[in-house]
Amino acid sequence: MKSLFFAAAASILAAPAALAGPYVNAETNVGYTGNDFNGSVTDLHIGYENSLGESAGYYVQAGPAIVAVDGEENETEISGKAGIGIDVTDRTNVYGEVSFLTADQDISDNLGLGVKAGVKYSF
Repeated sequence: MKSLFFAAAASILAAPAALAGPYVNAETNVGYTGNDFNGSVTDLHIGYENSLGESAGYYVQAGPAIVAVDGEENETEISGKAGIGIDVTDRTNVYGEVSFLTADQDISDNLGLGVKAGVKYSF
C-alpha cells in the first residue's frame, strides 16, 4: 500500500505545473536561534489546485502536521492552507495565502492563523 501511495505521489509531482487537480505536498519549516534548534512543523497535505481564467490560480490543502518543539514530545495537529495567485503582467504575479494550525487538535478557540501576501517579478 505504501508503494502505491508513493508511486501516485511521484506521478502527481512529476506532472507539468499547468495541470490542475489533486496533489500531495510535504513541507517542513524549522526554526533556529543562532545554532539552537527551537522546533519544526512538518505538514503532510493533500490538496487541489486549479486555474481561475487564464491569469489566476488557486489551491487548497490540508492534513496532519507533526509539531516538534525542542525538549518536548512530538505532537500531531491538523494544518491547512488556501491561496491565490494573479498574473498582473506577463512578468508580475501577486499572491496571497491563509494558513492554520490547530492546538491540541481543537479548531475552535486555539486555532493559529497565518496570512502571507507578496509580489513576484520574473526576469
